[in-house]
Amino acid sequence: MRLAQENHVAQLVLTDINNTSGALNFVRKASEYNVKPILGIDFRNGVDQYFVGIAKNNKGYLELNGFLSEHLHEAKELPRIAPKFEHAYVVYPFEKVLQNDQDTFAEHEFIGISIADLRKLPFSRLLQLNDRLVVQQPVTFRNKADFNAHRLLRAVDNNLLLSKLEKTEEADENEKMFPIENLAAAFSEYSFILENTERLLNSCSIHFDFSTGRKPQNLKTYTATKREDEQMIERLCQEGLPYRYPEGGDGIIERLEKELQLIKGMGFVSYFLINWDIVSHARKQDFFYVGRGSGANSIVAYLLRITDVDPMELDLYFERFMNLYRANPPDFDIDFSHRDRPTMTQYIFDRFEHVALLGTYVTFKEKGVVRELGKVFGLPKSEIDFLSEGRYTLSQLDKVSRLVIKYGRLIMGMPNYLSIHAGGILISEKPLHWFSATHLPPKGFATTMFDMVIAEDVGLYKFDILGQRGLSKIKESLEIIRYNRPKSIGTFDIHDVKKFKKDPKINKLIKTAQCMGCFYVESPAMRMLLKKLEVDNYLGLVAASSIIRPGVAKSGMMREYILRHRNPGRDKERAHPVMLAIMPDTYGVMVYQEDVIKVAHHFADLDLGEADVLRRGMSGKFRSREEFQKVQDKFIDNCRKKGYDEKLINEVWEQVASFAGYAFAKGHSASYAVESYQTLFLRAYFPLEYMV
Repeated sequence: MRLAQENHVAQLVLTDINNTSGALNFVRKASEYNVKPILGIDFRNGVDQYFVGIAKNNKGYLELNGFLSEHLHEAKELPRIAPKFEHAYVVYPFEKVLQNDQDTFAEHEFIGISIADLRKLPFSRLLQLNDRLVVQQPVTFRNKADFNAHRLLRAVDNNLLLSKLEKTEEADENEKMFPIENLAAAFSEYSFILENTERLLNSCSIHFDFSTGRKPQNLKTYTATKREDEQMIERLCQEGLPYRYPEGGDGIIERLEKELQLIKGMGFVSYFLINWDIVSHARKQDFFYVGRGSGANSIVAYLLRITDVDPMELDLYFERFMNLYRANPPDFDIDFSHRDRPTMTQYIFDRFEHVALLGTYVTFKEKGVVRELGKVFGLPKSEIDFLSEGRYTLSQLDKVSRLVIKYGRLIMGMPNYLSIHAGGILISEKPLHWFSATHLPPKGFATTMFDMVIAEDVGLYKFDILGQRGLSKIKESLEIIRYNRPKSIGTFDIHDVKKFKKDPKINKLIKTAQCMGCFYVESPAMRMLLKKLEVDNYLGLVAASSIIRPGVAKSGMMREYILRHRNPGRDKERAHPVMLAIMPDTYGVMVYQEDVIKVAHHFADLDLGEADVLRRGMSGKFRSREEFQKVQDKFIDNCRKKGYDEKLINEVWEQVASFAGYAFAKGHSASYAVESYQTLFLRAYFPLEYMV
């Protein structure tokens, strides 16, 4: 994009080789550089270029993606002649047309001429096809260093020494961007070629909505209509009330109505119903699951049995889960046993029409780059080990080692290969090839060529279906109990966690840290923390599962929390009154992700939307650092306006910042604590079966 701006290029076609990973981001960024984006694909068998497809519009992009995906899924060779695309152009390279002896071209087919081809054009029969000729000047490199890096990457790809790399495995060094006036000058004798090219580009346009007010691209309705969806979710909530709240309770109906109103207003009803469908199927199969993520802050999710966390008992902050400023739907992570997860993934692919796994980009990391380049340059293993440890002094290295480091730094952070997101599944309204081609990794499920960040930007929100061993331990223990002590199996319900929470035998195990083998509470650090806190109840365990996270531990807040817990009155002495008023349960110490929102909102007067920007920045799922910086500046300015002391402002901001990437939502900790209680129950009453 920057090159296009510098060279006055106003229209640009992105055609990656058998790949569309960059396409959505290219369209998203184009307007910032005043470039009109056009999408296409460079179709090749290995290094052999057959033709380039250029989408006239979104339908053409869909066609190209469908065609490429079919060949990638079935691992079959591409045809030399392109199929008849309805909404896409095809450009055959000049040299290929000469080789193939092609004479006739359809309305949508063209011949691409590069500057290098101009030498041969006057002597070619193809000059007569003057309405079929267009400029095809690929841009692969910015400069000589890029070309050298490309050669190294080709050697890595082919697992060869650089000296053994064939010339045919490399691109042409001249595939650089030329200023538009130089290009026009080069083709000045053939003005009709420039006119044809201009006409072709002008007839193309592609649109994806990246605005903040964009509509979600997920499956719009679970049933036939929006109205039916709304009636269904209301009915399911009413059916769930007697199961979840047999004794009733204050504020339950008001909270439910408030949530339903927001969920309908934001258009997230189908998102909830799809999650409900998934967990209902799992229950029918007798599969164990845990619903967590910010969705666990919701009473609707609790009534639909997506989660087992009671938001009323925990006073869970609904705004963390969803507020009017939040463009993306709440997050549900549903954990299944690692044995049941493939079956559940297959069910989702069979049950819904447009489904794919979400991709992720694996980039080159420092050690990996040094190892790969060391092999390409033929360095012995001992030298490669030495370089990858990073203990060298650059000036003392020999020439080859310096090249390894130089090109390692250039390649570091570049994409290495496409992989699969840990658990993300997309279920969309349109075919997923509307957004990108898909490939078929060894798992055997179609996978998109883009990652979750750009998926969210375009309005595709993932469903997280994750695998977890803790759940298979619970399930297998019950099977062993059924076999070993058949009479006792009817005496308890493993899902009746409310009963477990009040059980003194279980709570004593937690207080004395007798938790070996129990989910999330068995690590030495966790057992030490439980001993120090003398936790003997569910709410204490929820806090402990969050305090142990690196962010809280690293910033000294874990130590402060322990001291305040053990020394009554210390919180009044040490905590700022506003902080204590916001977080009385945790003695004025930030423990959960919600606390970041509460502090930003009540302590620094940010509105809930800005506070949510802060939270997203903390979770590492963030793209726009500028936006985050703005919110940080406003946080500090607002605190100064309120007359807080500089030392206090910095201290509070330090605490907020230490949450980056690590903080748990309270609902998340609560979901984990539920599973901890289930395993603690088994350990307390069936220790033999559970430990086996």
